Amino acid sequence: MIKKLVPEHIKSLTPYPPGKPIEELERELGITGSIKLASNENPLGPSPMAVEAMKKEVAKVHRYPDGSCFYLKEKLSEIQGLKPENYIIGNGSNEIIEILIRVLVREGDEVIMGDPSFIVYRLVTQGVGGKSVIVPLKDWVFDLDAMRGAITDRTRLIFIDNPNNPVGTAIKKDDFSRFMEGLPKSLVVVLDEAYKEFDTSGESPVFSDYMEGDVPIISTRTFSKLYGISGARIGYGVAVPGIVSMLNRIRSPFNVNSFAQAGALAALDDHDFVKRTLELTRSGMDYLYDEFELLGLEYIPSQANFVLVDLGLSSPDVYNAMLKEGVIVRPMAGYGLKNHIRVTLGMMEENERFVAALKKILDKGL
Repeated sequence: MIKKLVPEHIKSLTPYPPGKPIEELERELGITGSIKLASNENPLGPSPMAVEAMKKEVAKVHRYPDGSCFYLKEKLSEIQGLKPENYIIGNGSNEIIEILIRVLVREGDEVIMGDPSFIVYRLVTQGVGGKSVIVPLKDWVFDLDAMRGAITDRTRLIFIDNPNNPVGTAIKKDDFSRFMEGLPKSLVVVLDEAYKEFDTSGESPVFSDYMEGDVPIISTRTFSKLYGISGARIGYGVAVPGIVSMLNRIRSPFNVNSFAQAGALAALDDHDFVKRTLELTRSGMDYLYDEFELLGLEYIPSQANFVLVDLGLSSPDVYNAMLKEGVIVRPMAGYGLKNHIRVTLGMMEENERFVAALKKILDKGL
């Protein structure tokens, strides 16, 4: 009976595929001590300052969280030189993305995105009956000219994740500035900056340079990657107050729990943890680049905390073989990259274990 009530664009959706818990995979495969390099998590764990702050919230768990995230907005505005009303806080940056699409997209409206890019854009767009307009990358970078050419009078959003997940490349400021010139005011550009803090290129656009421009734009950020509190689920959007006000109209009350707010607030001051994370990421990246080159594998130089590599073999088969070695990576066949895997930078011993397992599989063949 329920199927008759559900619209076709919902019934035809393929849900986002969650990974199994490490403990369950180990039980199924009869292994122990596996490592997870699949979800772009921080290998150092959570910010210690965030953990201590979240512990202190336990005694107040009988109270509802601050529905306005007042102190976090104050802190972000202080750090970034903006105003508290420029921020909307969400249950991860995913929620901000979902709210944007729900507010702006109606059935038949169009949302432009790259291919490959973050898969959630496509899922949520279909979920509201919108049309995903897919623009292939050019040389592994967003083809901004082609994205501009795809705009119609039904376009409501353009998503640009910078750096791009799952590729790791970043667009350049000059290219983005040209892209923004003369865009219709009837759409909103979304600069998804979940991995922004890892970008060492020095060439990427600075969101605040465009925030007050003629074309509506919003940046989305997260505490999941750099600060290591993915499980707390907290992120935010930055835009002019008019955009934030519209999004807040459908944001759920108390959407961000008190533990997440306390952890995020403290993490912003954990400068030593941030420094160690960035140093670990870059040293791990250099190590993997060297190893891939020795193995003759093509990889995409990354400005994030992961690397996309072409193994020349079926990525689902490699994924399953790696599982048996106790190493969990992300196969990219679901993104149309049938021979690629995405590997998150781990602790150096984890990176070395990944390479050892990869060499064993490549030597053995599939």
